Amino acid sequence: MTFNGTWKVDRNDNYDKFMEKMGVNMVKRKLAEHDNLKITIEQTGDKFLVKESSNFRKKDINFTLGVKFDYSLADGTEVSGSWDLEGDMLKGIFTRKDNGMELTTTRIIDGGELVQSYSYDGVEAKRIFKKA
Repeated sequence: MTFNGTWKVDRNDNYDKFMEKMGVNMVKRKLAEHDNLKITIEQTGDKFLVKESSNFRKKDINFTLGVKFDYSLADGTEVSGSWDLEGDMLKGIFTRKDNGMELTTTRIIDGGELVQSYSYDGVEAKRIFKKA
């Protein structure tokens, strides 16, 4: 499948501003810039297994397209939502449990890179991954 593989973060675009808007403190934001995040995506039909590995944590996430699930972001923020496939784009819409605000995340393959985009309260950011 398109997203299958192991991806290592290569660069960020506006990620610090995004994390600031999310309420992540400065120390955690600076650490996140150097988290060396690696994600492995395994898709089988409408089921996904995403393995996240960084300098700070390892986490496996199993989800089925269109099925709501709970997730804890790296900074501890709790969200609930689901992923769906829109053409060649994975789109996740999540609601923060602490304030009810919406976080949208998309994943798309562009030029051999995995581009993960975030949108929260008017702030957009991207993390770009290369095949590991």
